[in-house]
Parts: sequence; structure tokens; C-alpha cells
Amino acid sequence: MKVLVLGSGGREHALVWKIRQSPLVEEVHAAPGNGATHALAVNSTIDPADPSEVLTLVHEHDIDLVVIGPDDAVASGVADVLGKAGRRVFGPTAAAGRLESSKTFAKEVMAAAGVPTGPYRAFEDRQEAREYAREHPEGLVVKADGLALGKGVTVCDSTSATLAAIDRAMQEDAFGAAGQRIILEQRLSGHEVSLMCLCDGVTAVPMPPARDYKRAHDGDEGPNTGGMGAYSPPSDVDAEMVARILRECAQPVVEEMARRETPYRGCLYTQVMLTEQGPMVIEFNARFGDPEAQVLLPRMTGDLVPALVACADGDLGDIRLEWSARPTVGVVVASGGYPGDYVTGFAISGLDDLDSDVVAFHAGTRRTTGGYITSGGRVLTVVAAGETLAEARDRAYDNVRRVSFEGSFYRNDIAAMETAGPPPSILSGAAQD
Repeated sequence: MKVLVLGSGGREHALVWKIRQSPLVEEVHAAPGNGATHALAVNSTIDPADPSEVLTLVHEHDIDLVVIGPDDAVASGVADVLGKAGRRVFGPTAAAGRLESSKTFAKEVMAAAGVPTGPYRAFEDRQEAREYAREHPEGLVVKADGLALGKGVTVCDSTSATLAAIDRAMQEDAFGAAGQRIILEQRLSGHEVSLMCLCDGVTAVPMPPARDYKRAHDGDEGPNTGGMGAYSPPSDVDAEMVARILRECAQPVVEEMARRETPYRGCLYTQVMLTEQGPMVIEFNARFGDPEAQVLLPRMTGDLVPALVACADGDLGDIRLEWSARPTVGVVVASGGYPGDYVTGFAISGLDDLDSDVVAFHAGTRRTTGGYITSGGRVLTVVAAGETLAEARDRAYDNVRRVSFEGSFYRNDIAAMETAGPPPSILSGAAQD
């Protein structure tokens, strides 16, 4: 079969890498792909969020399965157009994808499904939002309602910080139309965990848990990013907790979406805070997480493609996902200045020096005759496995230190909490791409 993966990031490179291993697949396409996917797939320079361009490409190459990577492709209705054309697609419709594209909608669905989440209020009037913020001197989480490239969430620890975040979204238009409606949410304390599930419209099948790092710098300092690294599995999330998150958070939402006649088919990413009261949902994403996909897909020992097809066809049936017990750690190497302004076009060195079983998933790269150069903010995710998480972490950092380009930086504390003691208390609210 022929498979098309939409998107250009590290998540999409990981999907192409895993799909290419399937004996069922004879050809993989990536649109637009990145500097490294050319070695595994046929890159096509189309807009993955333009349904008509995607459909034309699918017809041109007679694609059997389309896998949607980025959130904007979900929100633009790519799955809707492909479905109407009778094409098989892994990824939710625009209506089902509102679980990510509208945080207000997601909160309404959670309320209807009885899913635990933080108290909140939605606002379209800036002055009303500011008045509400003044009633909460402890600070609130300010969330742009729509898609904001993973940067539309601000965790505030004071009234002044909350007011500034409100103004940034609603007055300064930092997130465009996505920030003209906002949510003000009570902060949650605990440990964050990501649980991604494959869904066929009725059933949610969980992948192993992962934990990602959203702030730009060590110690969770600096601005939110699309994600600076991840690891799997977190030691504080056992099989019983995974089952509880599935039972209390993910499966009820899948059932509620089916009840609304907008069945959810694709990957449902559930971001959860493990509080003293139990798991509480921070947010949902309507696709694979990035960088979580980069540390999870290397742990998958079986074939991913049958599960993707089963979700697209609406019948997971007896599909069982198989996973290695070896932990993985992924470290993102980013361009200097990211997530703010940064310069691209720098030559990347050291990729040929990585251990043979360590994978560098590309995101912001471009291939030239002389090698790879940078073309984005998050450039690479270097992923290593080990017999223990400590070993995986040591190997990831040993290899990431071999990669460099002008201005490059990375966090030094990915998975450090696991090897230095129990995870610290983390305040909720950081969205991710």
C-alpha cells in the first residue's frame, strides 16, 4: 500500500520512519516533509493544511492511507474532504478536532462526559476577563481558545501576570484570532503526563505514557515552546494509573463525541495532571504529540500500519499494540532565540557521528548538496533507548553533544527528575505543538 504523512516536523519524521518499516507498505510520501524524510519517502511541496492540494496529491499517486500530523491540517478539514472522496484517512474530522482547536468546546465536552478538569471561565470581553482576574490574586492559567502553535498558554502566579497575559492575547493580538476568546483556568498542582490513544470512533487504545518538557530552558524556566524533549515511561505512572486515565479521561470523551455524531478517529492526546484528587485533564490534542511521538514510536515493536488502518476504518477490533520495555529519552536541539526570533541556514555537523541505534528525528532541517542546514526553530530530536531510564538518558546526552550548529541549544535536564529523585511539583497550563 501507499501511505502519505502530512506535516514537516519531528513527529512526522518519526511517523514516516515507523510506517516505512511495515511490510504492508511499498511506498511512503511526505507532504511537505523535511530534510531527512527524503531518504524514506517522496517529499511533495504542498500545503498539508490545504484540503484541495492534499486531495489532488492523493489522486495523483493513488494513496491508500493518509496520516494527518499537524493540528492545522485537522482544523482545516483535510479528513472531511478525503472522507467525502472515499479516501482512507487517519485523523479526526474538523468537528471532532475541535477538542483541540477550541479549548472552550473541549471543556464543554468534558463537562458533558463527566471528565475531571480544572475550574474555568471563558471570555470574549477583555475588561470582563480582567475583572475576573482581579478576583484571583493567586494567579490563573490564561489560554487562547484556538490554535496558537503550542504557545497560547501562560501560567501566571499573580494578578499582574494574569492581567498582562490577558492583554497580550486580547489587546496585543499575540495569537491572532485564536486569542480573541480566552479561558481563565484555576492552576493545578501535581505531575504532568501525556497519554496518547488510538481511537476508532468508539474505543480508545492507549499507548505507553510519556512526559514532555515545554519550557525553553532548564528548570522549567523561560517561555513555552512546542516541546524541548520527552521520555517514556515515567516511573510514577504505572499500568493501574494508565487504566484510570483511560477510564476517567479519554474513553468518556470518545463516547461523548460518538453521542454527538462526530466520532473521533485518530490519535487523541490527553494531557493530564496527576493531582492529589486524581488525574485531571489539562487539555486534549487531536493528533500525535511532538516530541512524545519521537520517544514512543521507537518503543513500538509491532507494526503501526494495521492500527492506523483500523482506526481509519472505524474498527480497532482485536488490534493489540506491542511495546519494548526499554525506556527512551529524546532531547530537542533548537535554534538560538527559539521560541522567539531566530536565524536559519546554518550547517549541521555531527549527525554521522551518532551511535547506530540512536535516531535523530529531523524537524527544522533542509537538505543541501553539502549536507543538512537549519530551517526552523526546533531542528532535531535525538532519541536513545537503554536498559534503564538512566542509561537511556546518558546515551541521549552523549549523542546530542556530538551535534552542533551555530547558536544551537538544548535543555540539560530531560528526564533528570527520574534519576535525581521524585518528580517536582509542576503547575499546569503549558500547551504544546
